[in-house]
Amino acid sequence: MLELAARLRGLSRDSLAAALHSREFEPSGVRDLFDLAEAVLTPDSVDHAVGRLDRRHLAVLAAAVELVADGDTTAEAVRDELVRHAASAELSDAAGELLDELSSLMLLVRIGDRVHVPAAVIARVAPRLGAELPTVAELATPAPPVLVSGDDVDRTLIDRRAAETAYATVAATAEVLAALGTQPARELAKGGLALPDSKRLAEASGIPLDALPRLFHRADEAGLVVREGAYWLESERGAEWSLESTSGRWRRLAECWRDRIPEALRELVARRSESLTASTLGDDVRWFYPAGGRWIDEGLERLIGEAEALGLAVAGEPAPTALLVLAGDLDQAAARLAAYFPAQVQQVYLQHDLSIVSPGPLEPTLDARLRGFADVEGRDLASTYRVSAASVNRGLAAGETAQSILEFLGGLSLTGIPQPLAYLVGEAAARFGSLRVSLADPADAPARACVRSDDEQLVRTLAVDQSLVSIGLRQAGPHRLLSRFAPEVVFWALSDARYPVAAEDASGEIIRLSRHHLASVPEPAPKADPIETLLDVVLAEGEDGATEQAWLARQLEAAARSKETLTVTVRMPGGDTADYLLAPASVANGRLRARDRKADIERTLPLSAIAAVSPAPAGA
Repeated sequence: MLELAARLRGLSRDSLAAALHSREFEPSGVRDLFDLAEAVLTPDSVDHAVGRLDRRHLAVLAAAVELVADGDTTAEAVRDELVRHAASAELSDAAGELLDELSSLMLLVRIGDRVHVPAAVIARVAPRLGAELPTVAELATPAPPVLVSGDDVDRTLIDRRAAETAYATVAATAEVLAALGTQPARELAKGGLALPDSKRLAEASGIPLDALPRLFHRADEAGLVVREGAYWLESERGAEWSLESTSGRWRRLAECWRDRIPEALRELVARRSESLTASTLGDDVRWFYPAGGRWIDEGLERLIGEAEALGLAVAGEPAPTALLVLAGDLDQAAARLAAYFPAQVQQVYLQHDLSIVSPGPLEPTLDARLRGFADVEGRDLASTYRVSAASVNRGLAAGETAQSILEFLGGLSLTGIPQPLAYLVGEAAARFGSLRVSLADPADAPARACVRSDDEQLVRTLAVDQSLVSIGLRQAGPHRLLSRFAPEVVFWALSDARYPVAAEDASGEIIRLSRHHLASVPEPAPKADPIETLLDVVLAEGEDGATEQAWLARQLEAAARSKETLTVTVRMPGGDTADYLLAPASVANGRLRARDRKADIERTLPLSAIAAVSPAPAGA
């Protein structure tokens, strides 16, 4: 522990913070670097760190553990030990670099060529070698060879099933983004989406309610949704993703899945070519993380579950596209799946009942514009939309005109524009703006929004409409109503209630509003980092730690608590120094009381006379 505490003391604050972020430990009760060293050397903390070492790092640590059984060792000795166990040149040549990385994980201490492994780490690793863990020789061996099958298997059926699942996932994700564009989803204080929003998003995407969290988490990891305060919105990246082709959308999700897999493991799995199965994938992962345990099994389950949703696995077994993705050939993987995706269409059927039927998935840019003034009724390979006065009013409020709507539909339709549809659009455009919402006059405070209309009957209807109780409309004259809510909130409430409402500025000019608010990906919000808080306490006396005498006292106190024997270098009156093998008993009033192991007597020394302390030689 003393060596590790000294190592921690020599690190800069940034390096120390990075080291602590890589470890799991209990920060309560940590007051100084000795407490910190003790915390990261607890059995649970050591096991957590060792369990997440890949095979190369574990091989180097195991070699060092075996060598330091008789005392500290050197980096060169660790390298020679690996060579003795027939390690590959790549592993033995990287031993120095791997030792540095293990040192940054606080599993050993390296100073120059000297390597020290704390006793707590030795105690958790040495007994397991050859039992729960492979031996050093086994850890140093390269990956086992792969048997190559000569069978020519037709994988068309697998590709079709994979493409079907992948398409469903992409389509459901796109519907979630579209629903968020219409109305954000609220995040609960305890975590997770509010139930009403979860039900709304699940219904919009056509998936079971219990499948929504995983789909939403996938969209979050891909940066398609962003949380602003207590609400989730579609991000700018999500809006761009929604306008891509189906294969482009899938490629982005598959790339995020691949990025979560360590590069060395991707290479290990990709070598299996056509022989990759769920069991061989599990074998490779467990080979790569020999000390993994339960977290590996849980991670595999999540990884394969995500692969299933993306068409990278079928019935739990990896699909051919999985190998292409793991090998980094995302374009070929996307092209292979896209061959079985439903073909996108660019024209639709306009019906006399005001419905619009798309005979296939509508091209994304056309779909996005159509949704601006039509509501989605059915979403499948053949989608159905419906035009209503309210939906047309929504499009007009966003900047469309009757002419632009009819021109767009004319270019889209395979059957021309039915008369009822043309009449509805024209009538909605004529009524648009008969009801206006604007910012309230300061004299009307605390009201924030003003609603006006030349139609007195319409104003009276609004005042008694129970569906508008939530915005608290209060009549302030035959042509005016006031609300304490913002104009945008009042506008969309009136629009949802199917009133021909328009927003206007202070000069009375109609302004265009869009409900589809996009959230830009924010800079990471500053959070209270528990590690930084801990370092504020540990380094309270400056980043260089406490004074030399205080540091010396803490080393001796720590040795007394752990009943360790130290080599204590004492300054003699003539200027010379002498080494004593002492077992500290207590430190008080600037003096050390300790048992001299060689002379078998008790000594009391002033701390000012002690020049240095170091661990006792092995066997002392």
